Amino acid sequence: MFNTILFPIDRSRETQEAIETVTKLVQTYDSRLVLLSVVEAEGEEKDDPRQMISQDTVTELLEQVKSYFTKESINAETLEREGRPAFIICDVADEIDADLIVMGCRGVGLMEEEASDSVSNRVINLSPCPVLVIP
Repeated sequence: MFNTILFPIDRSRETQEAIETVTKLVQTYDSRLVLLSVVEAEGEEKDDPRQMISQDTVTELLEQVKSYFTKESINAETLEREGRPAFIICDVADEIDADLIVMGCRGVGLMEEEASDSVSNRVINLSPCPVLVIP
């Protein structure tokens, strides 16, 4: 059912909380797991300024999360990309022919216009496959 699962990661608490769900999905469906972290390009409008991280931090983050999955006997592939996160996530999902994107949801407040600007909301609207957002 889910041959390939894309798991975009960042340093948020929501990403940490989504790891358990991703683990169960990958083990249940014997899925290919692709971890993705995106560095926003300098000079671009930021999707979420709170998530700005350096290239070195991205590499370290990917290795930490990959190490967790290795301990769970899951072989995870890693990808690092640069650009606007929501667009990159959807592009990568299309490139790898993902059957599912699993991502954490970040609370951005109750204002409707703020909620529409979240990365997870943009991914839901642009994704070429189903998206599971973990609250």
